Amino acid sequence: MNEKEISEIKALLSAPKNIVIIPHKNPDGDAIGSTLALCLLLVKEGHNAKVIAPNDYPTFLKWMPFEDQVIKYDIQQEAAEDLIKKADIIFTLDFNDLSRIGDMADPVESANATFIMIDHHQEPASYAKYMYSDVSIGSTCEMVYTFIGWLGKESSIDANMATCLYTGIMTDSGSFRFPSTSSTTHRVVADLIDRGAKNAEIHNNLYDTNSLSKLQLLGCALKNLVLVEEYNTVYISLTKDELESFNFKKGDTEGFVNYGLSLKGVIFAVIFIENTQEEYVKISLRSKGDFSVNEFARAHFNGGGHTNAAGGRSDLTLQETIDKFVSLLPTYKESLQAP
Repeated sequence: MNEKEISEIKALLSAPKNIVIIPHKNPDGDAIGSTLALCLLLVKEGHNAKVIAPNDYPTFLKWMPFEDQVIKYDIQQEAAEDLIKKADIIFTLDFNDLSRIGDMADPVESANATFIMIDHHQEPASYAKYMYSDVSIGSTCEMVYTFIGWLGKESSIDANMATCLYTGIMTDSGSFRFPSTSSTTHRVVADLIDRGAKNAEIHNNLYDTNSLSKLQLLGCALKNLVLVEEYNTVYISLTKDELESFNFKKGDTEGFVNYGLSLKGVIFAVIFIENTQEEYVKISLRSKGDFSVNEFARAHFNGGGHTNAAGGRSDLTLQETIDKFVSLLPTYKESLQAP
């Protein structure tokens, strides 16, 4: 985003506007944190701003400031569509293709609004007039922090905004351990702590809320783990019956795939999860080093994301999906060898 575009956005925001801010479907900590932080800023600046999420999200994100004001399209469709229709500006955060918002795509595409995208995923679509797209940055929350600085509003970042931004940066960086975590990232979170983000409390709210059934589901997942040693690859699978037997709730499998990646020598880890309501298999992919799970997911499983973290889906059965995955590994044998 260049200086001319930033000046134009400042001019757009110089008078009160109706603004809608949208995260992707099944939003995570970065999506919710970035949208809430931006919304809090815009409300403080006198705008009529609302966050509209395509659907509900896990309870471990529902402690965040202003979260109770989020409109969920899947259960508040009429109210959401009315806001979208009246919007002067629509921000799309943490995604770069309208296919990522599910059933919301049709009303959003029809909106007579100025679109502003802030996102760090690869291969952005061209629907937005203003695009702040940078795949080198580890989280959309870090980008929103920078964007607020471009607007000259750094001093407006209060404890609530800082909490939301810290949450997204921490979750999308794997608690600051992923390669995209830069010295700039650490400087940003240091400033957010100075502005009131309570880092230990945020971590506890996100990660120290396990139920017995969730831990038992993790045990089931680890029991199902398969190591394909020749290709330094691990995969985990969970059937619909297994999920239901452990009282599965949205978000319970968050982070399970990382256990596979923690095995010594493993470069590529995948989890396959049967959807409990729809007939498809959800796929989460993680990698170390230069192996691009973004390219793998885009090529074979209708997905994408980042070099080391991506998602996908399969309309085959769970077993057929696993068989397809295993059959693809020989093609990537050279790329999956340890350095």
